[in-house]
Amino acid sequence: MASSFYKWLLIPLMGIVLSSASPAKAHPFHVSVVEINHNATDKTLEISCKIFTDDFEKVLAQNYKLKVDLTNPPDRKAMDSVVKKYILSHFAVSVDGKPGTLSYLGFEKEAEAVYSYVQVDNVPSVKKVEFTDKLMQDMFTDQVNIVHVIVKGERKSTKLDYPTTVATVEF
Repeated sequence: MASSFYKWLLIPLMGIVLSSASPAKAHPFHVSVVEINHNATDKTLEISCKIFTDDFEKVLAQNYKLKVDLTNPPDRKAMDSVVKKYILSHFAVSVDGKPGTLSYLGFEKEAEAVYSYVQVDNVPSVKKVEFTDKLMQDMFTDQVNIVHVIVKGERKSTKLDYPTTVATVEF
């Protein structure tokens, strides 16, 4: 019941904030959205991480002590490497008690957010998904991470408020 409330309240709220934020203006809160989708045909977990661009650039610059530009990267390969390092060190997933090996696929910028994509191979079926989501919590103590898990068309959502980083959903 509570997850349905969060889904219907927070998803539109995230859209409003993303569409109204501008790089020159700080937004009032810090949020990321992760979607974990089981692709039964390919036997994979397809994972996308959506993070405000300005916040993501700040945390990457702080963690890796370098100038970060995800909007117009002068060296796309270098930025890809930094995003990969951050995502793989701040997000983990287990399926039915077995740790998943995340394969980084890349990132893209859309509007005021960056989408990063990872995948877990060899996942024929899913009954339970446990994940650790520490995205952005190393910089923002008001960080909210929303995670949606979709298996066989059924969607379950969880909200992780700082300092909570781990949750489990069962199907």
